[in-house]
Amino acid sequence: MLDREGYRPNVGIILCNAKNEVFWGKRIREHSWQFPQGGIKRGETPEQAMYRELHEEVGLRPEHVAILGRTKDWLRYDVPIHWVKREWRGSYRGQKQIWFLLRLVGRDSDVSLRACDHPEFDAWRWNNYWVSLDAVIEFKREVYQQALNELARFLDADHRRSRREGIPCGRAAETLPKG
Repeated sequence: MLDREGYRPNVGIILCNAKNEVFWGKRIREHSWQFPQGGIKRGETPEQAMYRELHEEVGLRPEHVAILGRTKDWLRYDVPIHWVKREWRGSYRGQKQIWFLLRLVGRDSDVSLRACDHPEFDAWRWNNYWVSLDAVIEFKREVYQQALNELARFLDADHRRSRREGIPCGRAAETLPKG
């Protein structure tokens, strides 16, 4: 499913823990690391796609996370032509993504990289929110930076609110306005 400009609708997920570290997945049989992401199927909302991808790639369910926020608009990246399948060349440009910032309210042990038959990642770790993007494939780096920049305000708001109310990080997120 492509839009008129040749972009495939997609969601990106920045999952953070109580220390504001972000989930970083190592692509299976590759040396690159990335945030979970995936396509939006026909008839799905971005939020529905995010929960589906979260389960498929990380094994987490809605009860394991709190949504802190999402990007207002689509963020786009172009895929270099040599990465595009021959049959898509000329029509496919890249991906447009709605990014979600989530707080893990479950445990690290809830993460399962083998939740589906075709795993995306073969390893994962927590990294500083402002992780160096050198390990991300080059054509995705700018979108990653845009998403981190736009969503940081939700992370800060959740942290401030949790401290003010004396509740664990993430529990305050359940009452934060979305978007």
